[in-house]
Amino acid sequence: MDLVDLHTHSTVSDGTLTPKALIQYAKEKRLKAVALTDHDNIDGNEQAMEEGRRVGIEVIPGVEISGEWPHGTLHILGYYITKKTKSQNHLSQLQKARFERNLKIVEKLKQSGIPITFEEVLDEAGGTQIGRPHIAQVLVKKGVVKDLDQAFHRFLKKGGPAYVNKFRPTPEQAMEWILEAEGVPVLAHPFTLYIKKSKDLEIIMTKWKGFGLKGIEVYYPGHTPLQEQMYQNLAQRLELVITGGSDFHGLNKPDVDLGTGYGDMKVLYACVESLKKCRDEIRRKTREID
Repeated sequence: MDLVDLHTHSTVSDGTLTPKALIQYAKEKRLKAVALTDHDNIDGNEQAMEEGRRVGIEVIPGVEISGEWPHGTLHILGYYITKKTKSQNHLSQLQKARFERNLKIVEKLKQSGIPITFEEVLDEAGGTQIGRPHIAQVLVKKGVVKDLDQAFHRFLKKGGPAYVNKFRPTPEQAMEWILEAEGVPVLAHPFTLYIKKSKDLEIIMTKWKGFGLKGIEVYYPGHTPLQEQMYQNLAQRLELVITGGSDFHGLNKPDVDLGTGYGDMKVLYACVESLKKCRDEIRRKTREID
C-alpha cells in the first residue's frame, strides 16, 4: 500500500524539522510522496525536492495560505506551486503581516506583566519565519505555562488576551494566487470553518469552485468519521479532488505523526494521481491563455 502525506510543515514556518530532515523522516516512515505546505511561505520547497530526489521520495511543492473567514479559521492549500515570482510577491505581503502581528503579540504579553522580549522569540525561531508556536515555546521556557497547549489556551488563541488579528486574503484571492502560480487550490481541514450542515457547506463550496477551488482535504486527524464521510460525499458530488494529510509540525504538535496523524490515518497515493491530473489541466488552460 503506497501511503502519502499531503499536509506538512517545516522550520520554514512553524514546524520543528528542516525541509531536508522532514523528507528524511518521510523516508523512514516509508511514504511514497509528501507535500511541504508551509504557512504563507515556499522557501523550503527547493530543499525538500532536492532531498526527495536524493532519497527517492516524491515531493510536492506546496503552501498553506490563511484566508479571511468570519467564523473559525480558513486555510487554502496550494499544490505544485511553479511560478515562484508571482506567488512570492503575494506571499511576501502575508509574511510582513505575520511579522508585524508577532511584534504586537509580544507587546500585549509585556503589557500583561509577562517578561518576554522579541529578541527571545527571534532566538527561539533560529532565523526561520516566526510564528505563534515560537512565542508559546518562550512562554514554556520561562515557566509562564506548562506546555504549548496551555500557552495557546491562555494567551494566543483567537479571542485570547494576547491574540492579534492580521491581514488575510479573501478565499477568492487565495485561490487566485495559487492558480496564478499554476498550483492546485484545496480547502484544508474544512471542520475549522465551523459549518455543521452539509447543505450550508455545499453552497459555499459550490461558490468557491466557481472561483477555482479544486479539492477538499477529507482525511485529517481532527475530522470525526462522520465529518470525513460528509466531506467525501461533498467532494464526489461537486467533482472535487480528495486529499488528506497529518498537518505534521514535529514537536510543535507532538501527538500528530507524519503520515498517520494520531495513529490510524491512511492517505493513498491515488490522491496524488488525482492532484496531478488537476495540475496538468490547470497548466494546459493557463498556457492556452498565455
